[in-house]
Amino acid sequence: MPKNRLVEKEKVGVYAEAMYNAAFNAGGREAVIEVRDQIESVAPIMRGNAKLMETLKDSMIEPQKRADVARNVFAQCNVALVEVLAVMAERGDVDLFQRVANAYAGVLSTKLGVTIVDVTTVVELDDKLRDLITKKAAADFGTDIVLREHIDKSILGGVLISANGKRLNASVRWQLDNARIALKKN
Repeated sequence: MPKNRLVEKEKVGVYAEAMYNAAFNAGGREAVIEVRDQIESVAPIMRGNAKLMETLKDSMIEPQKRADVARNVFAQCNVALVEVLAVMAERGDVDLFQRVANAYAGVLSTKLGVTIVDVTTVVELDDKLRDLITKKAAADFGTDIVLREHIDKSILGGVLISANGKRLNASVRWQLDNARIALKKN
C-alpha cells in the first residue's frame, strides 16, 4: 500500500513534539538536550542492526511485544525517548525514526531558541575558532548556539559541522576522497 507523505509528515511532527514535551515536562532544558544527545547514539543502532529493525517492524509480532522490545533495548535512555520509540514500534513506524530525530532538533531549536551544533575536528578548538563558529552559526540559524565538540583523527584536518540535519564537510579526508574520485574519472 502506498504511503501518504502528508500523513507521514504529520506523524513525524507528532512524535517529535511528544518526545520534546515529555522530556521538557520531566526535566526541563537539560532533559531535552539529553534526549537530543541520546538520539545521536540510538540512530546508528537503528541503522546498523537489521535484525532489530526487522523485529520492530514485523507485523507478525504483536504490537505490544514490539513495544516491549524497544523498551528493553533502549532502557538506559531517557524515558521520553524510550516511550516514543515504543509507540513507534507498536504502530510499525520505526522507519520514520531518522525523520523524527531531525524534526526533534527543529522543535528543540524553535521552542528553546537554541541550536545544537556538532563540530568535529582533529584537535581541540581554540577560543578564537570556537567564537567564530558560534557567531557564524548564530547568524545562520537565528538562535543561541550550543557547540558540541568532537575530536576525530580520521578526518585528517579541517572541520565537519552539523546541525538540524544539515552538514558542512570541510575535512581534509573529504577533499582527498573527492580528488581521488575525480582522478579515477579522468
